[in-house]
Amino acid sequence: GDAMEKLHKYNLVSVIREVNEKQIPFLGICLGLQLLFEESDETPGVKGLGVLPGKIKAIPPKKGFKIPHMGWNSIQIKEGARLFQGIPQDAYVYFVHSYYLDAENRSDVATKTEYGISFDSSVAVPEINLYATQFHPEKSGRVGLKILENFAKLGGDTLVR
Repeated sequence: GDAMEKLHKYNLVSVIREVNEKQIPFLGICLGLQLLFEESDETPGVKGLGVLPGKIKAIPPKKGFKIPHMGWNSIQIKEGARLFQGIPQDAYVYFVHSYYLDAENRSDVATKTEYGISFDSSVAVPEINLYATQFHPEKSGRVGLKILENFAKLGGDTLVR
């Protein structure tokens, strides 16, 4: 809710929509993934950007699993996901979150992760140059650097604006 309020306050909703409409490469990280969707359990009644269909849900309590989910966990990569090219299946990345994505379009999901439940941990919609991760590539060592490098390669000259 606070993040959406700030996006509106600083007129960033229209900027994000313009980037999306022009198909300029976009990478959302953590909350940046969550805001792309329609709604969230974190602030019921507050609409997200609705760029992609789906809902952000609270990680359900489960014995032996701490919330927030904080630390290293593996990702199961969808075959052919360009953002993850050159990254081995079950690579470890760094998470810090209490909410997870339940994407409506299963074809948008690029990775899944297990943490008490199976959840969508990234999306890739190459047709509109939109990518997002629940985890933090910038905190995920060499694997994260490779993800960021792959994203930079997807942008070509549009990243230099």
